[in-house]
Amino acid sequence: MRVTVSATTPIFPSRPAFAHNHVLSLSPLDTDPNLRVNFRYLRAYVSTNATQSPSPDPFDVIATALSSALLHYYPLAGTIRRHSHRLEVFCTHVQGVPLIRATVDCELASVDYLDNPDETFVEQLVPDPDENEGLNHPCILQVTLFECGGFTLGASIHHSVCDGLGATQFFNAVAELARGARTVSIEPVWDRANLLAPRNLPRIETPIGEFLSLEHGNLPYSQKVGAVVRECFPVTDDQLEKFKSILFKQSGSRFTAFEALGAYIWRAKVKASKIAGNEKVKFVYSTNIRKQLKPPLPVGYWGNGCVPIYVTVTAEELREQPIWETAKKIQKSKININDEYVRSFVDFQEIHRGDGITAGKEVSAFTDWRHLGHSTVDFGWGGPVAVLPVSRFLLGSVEPCFFLPHSSAAASEAGFKVSVTLRKTAMPAFREEMKRFGDDHFGVVEQNSQH
Repeated sequence: MRVTVSATTPIFPSRPAFAHNHVLSLSPLDTDPNLRVNFRYLRAYVSTNATQSPSPDPFDVIATALSSALLHYYPLAGTIRRHSHRLEVFCTHVQGVPLIRATVDCELASVDYLDNPDETFVEQLVPDPDENEGLNHPCILQVTLFECGGFTLGASIHHSVCDGLGATQFFNAVAELARGARTVSIEPVWDRANLLAPRNLPRIETPIGEFLSLEHGNLPYSQKVGAVVRECFPVTDDQLEKFKSILFKQSGSRFTAFEALGAYIWRAKVKASKIAGNEKVKFVYSTNIRKQLKPPLPVGYWGNGCVPIYVTVTAEELREQPIWETAKKIQKSKININDEYVRSFVDFQEIHRGDGITAGKEVSAFTDWRHLGHSTVDFGWGGPVAVLPVSRFLLGSVEPCFFLPHSSAAASEAGFKVSVTLRKTAMPAFREEMKRFGDDHFGVVEQNSQH
């Protein structure tokens, strides 16, 4: 499987999107140091236009639609600059969004429609800019054509410009224009500095400082864990329901799949990594606050509209307590999601913006992509058959975990898969923990003997 890049074309707005060069302000949520990373992922599409003659070229279709969409989303063609511990977007007429054209000498079916792909191969399908290039080009896209007529769209988008929901809004705009719409159905809203501004007298009234650290001169994601690897693990609906049933019998509480499986995987990662018992370990996830704010953010707001929620325990406590207690802590953490938490988080970022904000060490980030609406991004070939994140960094974690749907074109059993990034030395022991889950052992026998 050899991926060959043939050209990189800058795509500009189809006509001038603004009159003069200018600077756009970002919100404190946008400039959170833990979000100063390039978020990388891809969508895979099968060919549904084989009977058309000539068959449309996905690169040309996407390039034309992207040019029209940039009339509305032109900041993605700007440059991110640092200014007094803040970030801002400088917009000029001379810069476009790089669109890479590539080909690969295989068919999507031969790689099982990327349902459980080879990590080295997938990395070639997604742009991978270094830090400076990611600031100079906050959006870089790559269309890779397969021999079967299918293709992938790989994206690197700087997290400071938008979150996953904002990026999906942008891609939906490109997709609807590709399908023939004359304009976008949702007009994007910027206004970052006003809608999510710090309060006139910034104050912190929730325990943000218990989760985030201030380490002058230390950058987020600077934790050294050695080489990391990424693997996917299937989880069937039957396994999950049996596990949730066991936790209910033990605790009398009902848990979501995210709470229950997240607790199991977090514990398994910490056990496999042999983290010292007195070390604090953190479970973090991001939650959408667009409707939690008072007033809510307007429809079309595409900046970062999520905040991180943390659960912190010692490694020893996590390994020794019943899994249902860990799931309960994750469940209770959702109580924090309200307007005051968001405002305090924004104010924390403002007050400490030059103080080296970091999530610290031993952070396990979790996110659930099973129901985020990725299938709506249809450029004319139908929705994607697979959506895969390949980011190495997420919410201060160098070992992120994603819950993902199986490829809709692959012959997979019911359920979903979990993509886990973990230090290479710990992955063999982690595989054994996941094998126990797959064998319905669930790793709870020793807990039953303790309680």
